[in-house]
Amino acid sequence: MPAPATSTHGAPQAVPITSSMPNMDMHHDSMGALHGSKPSGDMRNPDYSDGLTTSPMTGMGMQDNAAQHLLLVDQLEYFLGRDANGAAWDAEGWYGTDTDKAWFRTEGELNAGRLENADMEALWAHAITAHWDTQLGVRHDVGVGSDRTWAAFGIQGLAPYWFQVEATGYVSNAGRTAARLRIEYELRFTQRLILQPEFETNLYSKHGAQGRIVDDMSDMQLGLRLRYEFNRQFAPYVGLVWVRRFGATASNLPGDREPVFDQQIVAGLRFWF
Repeated sequence: MPAPATSTHGAPQAVPITSSMPNMDMHHDSMGALHGSKPSGDMRNPDYSDGLTTSPMTGMGMQDNAAQHLLLVDQLEYFLGRDANGAAWDAEGWYGTDTDKAWFRTEGELNAGRLENADMEALWAHAITAHWDTQLGVRHDVGVGSDRTWAAFGIQGLAPYWFQVEATGYVSNAGRTAARLRIEYELRFTQRLILQPEFETNLYSKHGAQGRIVDDMSDMQLGLRLRYEFNRQFAPYVGLVWVRRFGATASNLPGDREPVFDQQIVAGLRFWF
C-alpha cells in the first residue's frame, strides 16, 4: 500500500550539481534525480545516495556513505469498491548507509471500519550491486483470522528502464510459505503530474488433504494512481485499482462478502520526510 538509488516506492535521491554534466538524454524521476534510459553504474556513489543531501558538500565526498533516514507513506487512501469501501495504507522507512539499512514496511486495509488485514515487516537490507539489495527479517500479520509470524527473505531494487521491483519470500511458524512480487513505474507527464502504475501479486501455500501443501494464488492487483506534486514531499492522488482473487481465497469469499473481482476508485495522499 529502498541500498539502491531509489526505494521500491521511489525514495528520494540526491543529485550532484556539476558544470561538466554531459548533454545526455535524461529526465527527472519523482524525487528529482537525473535519469538516462537505464540505471547508471555509479548509483552507490554518495552523489546518488538514497537519502536527502544534508550538505551541498555531499557531492564532493565530505559525507561518504554517511547514515541517513527516510519515512515514505506511499499510499494513504480511501477506496470505494463495488461491494465494499474503506481505507488502506502502504508505508516504509529506513535508517542506514548505502551498504546496510534497517528497514520497516507495513501495509493494510480497513473495510467498513474493521481491520481486514495488515502486515508489518522488520528487515535488514544489504547492498549486493549498485542497484539491488538483499533483505532478511520477519513479518507479522494481523486482522481477519489468526495472527501469523513469518521469516522473510527477498531482494529489491531498480531494474533496467527504472522499474522498481520488490520480491519477497516468507516461511511461517506453522510451516506455510508465501511470496509477494511488486513492480512499480513512474510516468512523468510534467514536473508535477505523475502517473504511477503498480502491479502486485501474493502467492500462498495451503494445507490440502493428508496435510499436503499445495500452492494457491491468493490475489493480484493492478493500480493506476495519478498524483500532483505540490512539492517533492507532498502529493495528493486519485486512481483506479483492479483486484482479482484466485483459488481457495476466491472460493471462500461469499462468507467474507468480498468479490472475486473488484474495481475500486481511490483517492489519497503520498508524502515523505
